[in-house]
Amino acid sequence: MAEQQLTPFQTVNDPWTCPTCNNAVHSPHCPVCGEGFPDGRDLTLRNLLKQLASALTEVDGRLIHSFRCAVMQPGNLTVAFHRGQRKSFLMPLQMFFIANVFFFAMQALTGEKIFSTPLESHLRSDIWGPIAQHLVTRHLATTNTTTDLYAPVFNQAVAVNSKSLIILMAMSFALLLPIVFLRSRCPFVVHVVFSLHLYVFVLLLFCIALMIAGADAWFGGAGLSSPGFDHALSVILLLACAAYLYKAIGTVYGARGPNRFLKVVVLTVALAVNVLAYRFVLLPITLYST
Repeated sequence: MAEQQLTPFQTVNDPWTCPTCNNAVHSPHCPVCGEGFPDGRDLTLRNLLKQLASALTEVDGRLIHSFRCAVMQPGNLTVAFHRGQRKSFLMPLQMFFIANVFFFAMQALTGEKIFSTPLESHLRSDIWGPIAQHLVTRHLATTNTTTDLYAPVFNQAVAVNSKSLIILMAMSFALLLPIVFLRSRCPFVVHVVFSLHLYVFVLLLFCIALMIAGADAWFGGAGLSSPGFDHALSVILLLACAAYLYKAIGTVYGARGPNRFLKVVVLTVALAVNVLAYRFVLLPITLYST
């Protein structure tokens, strides 16, 4: 079939040939592939700029709407996803990776570290310092190098790993939810989506924490290097997460009564342990990959 040339005066009511599948079409959109009527006005610069503005407005609108809902209406995004409302919001993984980009951009901007813990901090850790020293000593003996030579290699690699493996935190937290909400009978995907939305909120909280720590360092403080400052900020973040979880589990799982408080405590503690576990897990992963 010869290619049809449209004139500026041709209307959508006239038969036209779909440029994608070459079918004769008598409607505004091809019933086979969904291609739209190729109006000659589409080839003007004015229309191209109009389409660009429309696309940017739609993306920005969904982005802002999704993140505002994630912060201001805990649990509503998960409920919307479960009900099949997908057009008005970004997909959970999209939101998670965008929040991840925001977080690591803020980390780079402020110079503060939350997950990309340097080797020296691992060795001085109050929680797993002895284990870290044992693992690092064995690794240095195996690779026949010294701490001074290896530390820059480790620090660079752990920064990369902390970005690429952060999804492990959300996935591991999702494994706990079917146990805590055993009677909810939600599909496992709903638990995964809930966890992703929760960690979107957590990453945004970390962005705020990094801004505060960066401002403290700017005015001569020690930032997150100060144990007192770090612990106080961690407590505030945990309280914010507990408040988020209290609202979210009521919305998504219908949690009510005294059990709701108990589940909030369990999930908040699990969240804190998950963050610490992720920091530690990055140590052996980075050791044995460098």
